[in-house]
Amino acid sequence: MENHLAHLKEFEKLLSAYQASDHSKQILAGTNLVLMVAPSASGRNTIIQELLKSGKYHFVVSDTTRHPRKNNGELEQNGREYWFRTEDEILADVEAGNFLEAAVIHGQQVSGISVRELIRARDEARIAITDIEINGVHNVIQAKPDVKAIFVLPPSFEQWMLRMDGRGKLSLAEKRRRMQSAVVEFDAALKHRYYRFVINDTLDHAVEQINAIAHGKLDRHVETEGRDLAQKLCNETTAWLENN
Repeated sequence: MENHLAHLKEFEKLLSAYQASDHSKQILAGTNLVLMVAPSASGRNTIIQELLKSGKYHFVVSDTTRHPRKNNGELEQNGREYWFRTEDEILADVEAGNFLEAAVIHGQQVSGISVRELIRARDEARIAITDIEINGVHNVIQAKPDVKAIFVLPPSFEQWMLRMDGRGKLSLAEKRRRMQSAVVEFDAALKHRYYRFVINDTLDHAVEQINAIAHGKLDRHVETEGRDLAQKLCNETTAWLENN
């Protein structure tokens, strides 16, 4: 079923100057929120699943206007991959300021993080955590400056390539697309001091680092090491693109 926005112009106008309501900001102020950002094949989703096993985290499921689709032959489920809501429902919540952030995607759908999910995390006394594209992080920071924005890094360029190639045969065009996106992501993260870099060398170590950041602990040595690696990976990715 094709996705279509009957209220595209209304969404674009509202979201161009979107502000969460005062009530939503109060909820945000009382919620510990972790945002996970990463280039393709860095292991972000595996880390999130491991954190959820502890029972201390609540995964924030985004709302979307798009229809459920099949992934590997299995239809997406409401409340697991997304909350699938009608366009009118999401439009009303955008007008009321009930989203942390939301965006029009490809002119065909609206997706975003509802404050409703953060209330769940708060009521469960859990840390709210979600994966997010890097272009959405700035909007969240505007509404909640104390959010923990974590950028997950592979331990080296060589290991990253092994992980990416291990996911299945990628065409050169697809691999270039992912690498081009990664350069944009590395560059954007390095420009902002609010990102915390976590090196995913082993799953246990990455989980340990994220737990520390989620509880407000910051190791300056680890932070410097991560930022230096991010710059190195950005340079190596740029060089790969020039030669492939």
